[in-house]
Amino acid sequence: MSIHDQAAAAVLSQIAMAADGALIVLALAYVAVRSILKFKANSSALYKIKEAPSLGVSDLRSLLSSSDSNDNSESSNQSDDVKLVIIRGTVEAKSAVEGNWKSLRANILSAHNSAEKGVILQHTQTCIYNEWRGFFSWAGDLYSIFPRIRKDQQSSSLRTVPFVLVETGKWPQPEYVNVNMDGSRHPLPLVTVYHHLQPLHATPLTFLQALFGHHYPVGVLDEEKILPLGKDITAVGVCNSKDGILEIKSCEDLPYFLSDMTKDQMLVDLAFKTKVLMWSGVVFGSVAVGVLGYAVVRNWNRWKQWRHQRQAQQQRDSASNDDDLQVSADEETGDVPDGQLCVICLMRRKRSAFVPCGHLVCCQRCALSVERDLAPKCPLCRQTIHSSVRIYDS
Repeated sequence: MSIHDQAAAAVLSQIAMAADGALIVLALAYVAVRSILKFKANSSALYKIKEAPSLGVSDLRSLLSSSDSNDNSESSNQSDDVKLVIIRGTVEAKSAVEGNWKSLRANILSAHNSAEKGVILQHTQTCIYNEWRGFFSWAGDLYSIFPRIRKDQQSSSLRTVPFVLVETGKWPQPEYVNVNMDGSRHPLPLVTVYHHLQPLHATPLTFLQALFGHHYPVGVLDEEKILPLGKDITAVGVCNSKDGILEIKSCEDLPYFLSDMTKDQMLVDLAFKTKVLMWSGVVFGSVAVGVLGYAVVRNWNRWKQWRHQRQAQQQRDSASNDDDLQVSADEETGDVPDGQLCVICLMRRKRSAFVPCGHLVCCQRCALSVERDLAPKCPLCRQTIHSSVRIYDS
């Protein structure tokens, strides 16, 4: 680890431990709450996918017909649960099943570099930056802490054409399901068909960027991904019938829409994620409560110690005031011989002897002042003293 990394880590640790770990408690509590919320969402999705029927494209119409016939006897919520289905089928262009052969070529996307055919085409260009930070690498440390302040390094475009799911291995297709991609933000089961890294030549500006630690580009990664024709996928969503045509649409509450996994694989994946989120919430929540309890106990002990010190200080101040009143009452007025003057103030008579040395060199007021020092010592012999004794004349 470099010196700058160590300094950044030290600053972050000091910030994290500020206010007795209050920042750590907030961060852990935030992670715990997020984990619990995701756990609840995944648990609900797991239940819905487990209860949803898994069937082929040809069996979907009969399921919708039976659910529509039971609308009068069942509640609307139960009807919506029935329409949440899991369909396993093959990707096909919509123009192919509709018989519009003249527009078949126009309704299929072709990858620019590989000429592969598909219904979804994603073209991504990623700028690759160097890892060296240069001589003045403090900027690199800021980038590592706050990565969002850097400029975007990736540009992506997504194109789609209408497509359907058909029964696998049957031709001509008696039934098909339109896939409605509107509003869907779920990950897509795309296949990489082109992957090329194009190096960039250095420019005169590159030297300055390297000198001051700025990340300069060294290459561009060009990728193309498609959803090819004939690929077997699983669609999870709400299915309905519009003008006699079956259509499936994504459900925002579910983590899947189009996937390579089967229903059993989805259940296993969701069950594992649910367990991880549950234990993450429990662990982070327990640690947050522990750190919070430690901070509360520590501050409580500090408050008790401060209160005890304040009470002791008040008692000392009260005793000091009483001593001052007594000293004021015992102070002598008039002329005092030089041999009996206090060696500190040279104004009052010697009245207090120090213990254990026994020297009678100070008045009572100055003796009390010497006793209040952090390291009280006799003004004459410089020996450490414990107290002073008032001396009275016979």
